[in-house]
Amino acid sequence: MIEYPEIDRYASLDSPMHRFDPRAKIIAFLFLIFSIVLIPDLKIVFIGLFFAIFLLILSRIPIAFVLGHLKWVAMFVLSFFVILAFTFPGEEIAKFYFLSITAEGLYTGSLITIRAFSAVILIFPMIGTMRFDTTIKALESLKVPNSLVQMLMFTYRYIFVFADEFQRVWTAMGARGFKLRTSLYALRTIGKAMGMLFVRSYERAERVYRAMRSRGYTGNPKTLVEFDIRRRDYILAASIIGFAVSLHIISFIGVV
Repeated sequence: MIEYPEIDRYASLDSPMHRFDPRAKIIAFLFLIFSIVLIPDLKIVFIGLFFAIFLLILSRIPIAFVLGHLKWVAMFVLSFFVILAFTFPGEEIAKFYFLSITAEGLYTGSLITIRAFSAVILIFPMIGTMRFDTTIKALESLKVPNSLVQMLMFTYRYIFVFADEFQRVWTAMGARGFKLRTSLYALRTIGKAMGMLFVRSYERAERVYRAMRSRGYTGNPKTLVEFDIRRRDYILAASIIGFAVSLHIISFIGVV
């Protein structure tokens, strides 16, 4: 079975992050994410990582749920770490046959890796603590271009539909005796299945578009959510942004 990417699965929990106004939350967390990924000092980046983990714990989202998504990020990011360790020019500290590991490569790879993990971890308390329709309305309230908001909304909505469609195609292939192997026949069969999936996706998109137009859809998503920002939201947002700024101040002064 396909595991659906429901990032808002735990949006019904109760925590300071869940009670945080969505608009202030998005602004504060995006500021913190961009601040961490722009820090050039590895020690300061580690402080940002610990703060990201603290916010994740504060959100009460299960760690197992987060780790289940982080494993795919780890596979992608750690490959960059290995490549940089062996290819980045600098002082050689170890050698394996014709490959050499440099101190600068390890430093740069570690910096990029910790930055990436910090940014992804922060996504969970930012988006995972509110329903996706609330996120969409918050983005619209922040004057994000309407076309981009709709693209995000329909992409997330139809990920599940296409996952179901792919599951049915894969089940049908298995019922007809198909087995995944490293052969030309298997690759050709998978290619045909993917092509059929794209055709069905296009046809479904046309039907959905006509159905929405017939129901008077104007391009502005409607929800029952009403935002009410309070003083505590301003304080929490200012605290997160202040921490993000302090990281760069510490890095510039060179205290750590």
